[in-house]
Amino acid sequence: MKKALLTGFASLMMSAVLSAPVSALTVEGVEVPDTYSAMDTELKLNGAGTRSKWFMDLYVGGLYVPETISDGEAVINADEPQAITLYIISGMITSDRMTEATMEGFKASTDGDMAAVKDEIDQFMAVFAEEIKEGDVFDLVYVPDQGVNVFKNGELRDTVGGLAFKKALFGIWLSDKPAQEDLKEKMLGQR
Repeated sequence: MKKALLTGFASLMMSAVLSAPVSALTVEGVEVPDTYSAMDTELKLNGAGTRSKWFMDLYVGGLYVPETISDGEAVINADEPQAITLYIISGMITSDRMTEATMEGFKASTDGDMAAVKDEIDQFMAVFAEEIKEGDVFDLVYVPDQGVNVFKNGELRDTVGGLAFKKALFGIWLSDKPAQEDLKEKMLGQR
């Protein structure tokens, strides 16, 4: 009888542990929340990692999607609520450096043909015109039929483009030519 009770109790405890909500992921000291609310949709953290350049950690990027996915092209092409968060963790990131790196990312994600989304890219880049400092957080939230809502430190700065722009933007991190391969893998939950 005691053994049956203990076995039942152990099973109950294991069920409770397995069904408990996943806590935030910590990357480079940044607590990346496990969920993100985009309009009326609760998005789940798919994965997060660190963008590094020249042996320096620059920002932590997180990808939020409705359902876990490991295919970058599927994320890029999906016309559904999604979000990418960027937590600036280096004082080396300036407005000029962020603008330059983002433009390089757009060139790579569009195979050098940005003509179709040039106006949207110009509009988006204006968000990086003001000072960027360590501790800033950018949320890039795609909402179908609305565009990409661009937040800086929780404040909506602009809404840009539609699905074509979202594809170019998310392609910076998730395309075949990502800003950083291991960051892409981590955002897609592959590592």
